[in-house]
Amino acid sequence: MAEEVCCLKAQLKEKEKEIAALKKKLAQLEKNHTTVLELHDKVTPITSLTSKPALSNEDIMRYSRQLLLPELGVQGQLNLSKTSVLIVGCGGLGCPLAQYLAAAGIGRLGLLDYDKVELSNLHRQVLHGEENQGQAKALSAAKAVKRLNSTVECIPYHLQLSTENALQLIQQYDIVADCSDNVPTRYLVNDACVISGKPLVSASALRMEGQLTVYNYRGGPCYRCLYPVPPPPETVTNCSDGGVLGVVPGIMGCFQALEVLKIASGQGSSCGQQLVMFDAQDARFRSIKLRPKQPGCAVCGENPSVTQLVDYEAFCGSAATDKCRKLNLLSKDQRITVQDYKSILDNAGPHVLLDVRPLVEVDICHLPFSLNIPLSSLEDRKSEHLQLLQERISELKQQMAGDCQPPVYVICKQGNDSQKAVQVLEKMSGSEVDSIAVKDISGGLMAWVKRIDPTFPQY
Repeated sequence: MAEEVCCLKAQLKEKEKEIAALKKKLAQLEKNHTTVLELHDKVTPITSLTSKPALSNEDIMRYSRQLLLPELGVQGQLNLSKTSVLIVGCGGLGCPLAQYLAAAGIGRLGLLDYDKVELSNLHRQVLHGEENQGQAKALSAAKAVKRLNSTVECIPYHLQLSTENALQLIQQYDIVADCSDNVPTRYLVNDACVISGKPLVSASALRMEGQLTVYNYRGGPCYRCLYPVPPPPETVTNCSDGGVLGVVPGIMGCFQALEVLKIASGQGSSCGQQLVMFDAQDARFRSIKLRPKQPGCAVCGENPSVTQLVDYEAFCGSAATDKCRKLNLLSKDQRITVQDYKSILDNAGPHVLLDVRPLVEVDICHLPFSLNIPLSSLEDRKSEHLQLLQERISELKQQMAGDCQPPVYVICKQGNDSQKAVQVLEKMSGSEVDSIAVKDISGGLMAWVKRIDPTFPQY
């Protein structure tokens, strides 16, 4: 009888443990369901994270595989839990970065992005889904992170980082990760990190290549040490212009997460003195040793001239956006609108429509009556393409009466390369080809979609 009673008591004790665990799980699920993430449209003060005295049983189970690493261990995990990281940009780099930082148990994530989720984002921005289209990227990313690890505090910021708010925001975080895709923001984030004394883990990805560096860390150089002067705006290409294979920013975002975790856990990063370059085509990494911190650097040098944030769009001569930039290289009389060009078509006006996009873009979509000669071929004066253009001009001259110059209208995706092509063609007119009257179609094929034919493909 006594043995039976003991057995029942033991069973009851087990059931009580089971019930307690189920209650805890239910409470957590209810908490997650009722927790509403507040989307911040301005910077507000946040309290510092409190250190955990020890890991809970749930922490030990969740992070058990990384706790076994001698390089991390219990103390490293505790360090992660009290670290806050600001991610600037919740796109192709920011999504995998946020995902792995949350999975590893970082204490707080600030997720900053002023953009909204679009269909063209989804091949690389893996925290967002089809159902998130039109939603603020910062909020979409925060929701996905909370589903992965509800113990991580997420603060989504739907705002553009600027001279007015960058210092106030960055000073509230321990580590900053730059996942932006434009030059003015890179200089802004760098200068704010130097002034605030914060390490900056920076990455980029374009086409089939990626780069990563840790700036302003343990006496290493800052971004301005390496790039004191911004590049000319017309030489800068972003993902919207040049394209990117989705997995490439995924790899670089994971690499950023690795360096952030090493810094946050106390291991330190070896990337503060080197530039890591990734070539996806050959599946190859290589490192280039960077020159050390420069005594004459404008922001981190011995006598800095930049002691407060400046107008970075004016400094770089370009907008702080990852959208396709708009160049203005031509005068008004050198350009026509898509509506003007549609009238020329409707009136059957004789002309040549020259599409100067690369062949890979022409294969995606093109106007059926256009002649494709890439801008690069015009700039390099490729003989076979110049001959093709001359033949088309000669055919046009035969159709036209009199001695007038045959009209050539130039088009591309957004109206940037076409302007460059007009400048090249004007130099060639009357010498390398017969004399022509050449004009750019402003806004390119994307303006054609918006104002003339909404059924034409967008990319």
